[in-house]
Amino acid sequence: MAKRVRPRQARTSRPLRQAAARTVVSAVVTPALPVAPPMPRPPVDAVVTFEKAMEALQLHRYADAATTFRVLLDRFPAERTLLDRARVYLDLCDRELRRQPTTPRTLEERLIEATAALNNGDDDRAETLARTVVADSPDQDLALYLLAAVQARRREHHAAIELLTRAIRVRPEIRAQARHDADFEPLRALEAFKQLLELPLTDAPSVADAARRTRRARTAR
Repeated sequence: MAKRVRPRQARTSRPLRQAAARTVVSAVVTPALPVAPPMPRPPVDAVVTFEKAMEALQLHRYADAATTFRVLLDRFPAERTLLDRARVYLDLCDRELRRQPTTPRTLEERLIEATAALNNGDDDRAETLARTVVADSPDQDLALYLLAAVQARRREHHAAIELLTRAIRVRPEIRAQARHDADFEPLRALEAFKQLLELPLTDAPSVADAARRTRRARTAR
């Protein structure tokens, strides 16, 4: 009796079957992942305050930096990431302040600190320290010179010339330094400033005379 031969069915290769199975399983099992919302950015004021504090810290103005970091902590309590960094730097400021005396004690220390403050652009601290020196030693020429530079930067022309005149009367050699000091750039066009640097000390104009000449020059124009 003849055997019946069954027709062969098309067979799918094993790699293709495995790939198809993976595709089906992946489509069934893998859930759709939610899209994470973007992280909120800190307010501009918070960033500006942080940068201001960091600038003071880099200039070693630890008291100013600590004050600004505390303002940041008080005003922006919800900005956790920014405040975590601020607390680290605030601890650093506090450690440095504990290591240093708050105010230099000797006259020389105060002059050095005042000069450094002026060079770093901290005019208020430079003025405060220089005034304490003048209070103890009214004829301290460097302190008078520093005060004159502060007033010149602020464009307080009359006060700057008065203080510089006092410094030159104590030490005439300081005139050469003032002649090339960029801090006195706002005064260079003033006739009173030019005469103060050019005339011999005994002929240096008084502040009142210089002011009168300046007023006359302006009236003539």
